[in-house]
Amino acid sequence: MGRRGMWTGKHLRAISRELARLGLRVCPNTVRRLLGQLDYALHANRKSLCPNSSPHRDQQFRYLTYHRQQFSQSAYPIISVDTKKKELVGQFKNSGRVWSRTPLLVQDHDFRSQAQGLAIPYGIYDVQANRGRVVVGTSHDTPLFAVEALCQWWRREGCRRYPDAPELLILADSGGSNGARCRAWKLALQQKLVDPYQLAVTVCHYPSGASKWNPVEHRLFSEISKHWAGQPLTDYSTIVRLIGSTRTETGLLVRCSLNTQDYPTKIKIPEAQMRELDLVKHPFLPEWNCTLFPRTTRN
Repeated sequence: MGRRGMWTGKHLRAISRELARLGLRVCPNTVRRLLGQLDYALHANRKSLCPNSSPHRDQQFRYLTYHRQQFSQSAYPIISVDTKKKELVGQFKNSGRVWSRTPLLVQDHDFRSQAQGLAIPYGIYDVQANRGRVVVGTSHDTPLFAVEALCQWWRREGCRRYPDAPELLILADSGGSNGARCRAWKLALQQKLVDPYQLAVTVCHYPSGASKWNPVEHRLFSEISKHWAGQPLTDYSTIVRLIGSTRTETGLLVRCSLNTQDYPTKIKIPEAQMRELDLVKHPFLPEWNCTLFPRTTRN
């Protein structure tokens, strides 16, 4: 007996045999029917407990919804960003199945030493246009890599799709290269995106443990995973091709490019440099919400 009441992991035949030992002769189908009458069913574990959940979690979700509505009503761009799971490049197994006459042979172990390299897909999902862009890195998942992917999206798509927009809303996770506490992320946004393109950028972060609600996860990354399922990611050109050919019946289109630049890690940003940013933390949950303004035009 536990928090979920009485339970068993035995199969129906095993339960039937146990009952027979007690003098109750019932077939497995009858066991299934009786369990159903008692409101029993097969259940898997459900991920819902979050011990590190913030007490402001629900408030932040409402705040995110409010900003999305405001930007949507003004026809200003809203993008959701994150880094997809890193992938080994080579003849390795990729989960899923494809129609073929024979199975494709792949390496029996996924050893990093046998890979051509590591693919780091950074995704940008345009919420209002239902368009995705993925930049595949070959070095490290750093804030500068993430911001350069954003700049590429703005130059090639964003500024054309939203030519008169003075502001941009970014929805991001709390950790990783675009984390809420990452100084290098804020600095790179100011220097590479906000100042050069004279674009005010508001960043709202999802609470810790809530990344699955970030639109890029279930609107872009999930579709990419389904599209390349069962196909080994043999080289970088194959990865770019598979991501770029992802389509859905609801109209999602994805563009993909490769970034082979090397990005160093563990760069320290001094406090003095942070004070030079034109960064305004929001009164509501300032650790998760802020806006960066262009330094050359702000009064």
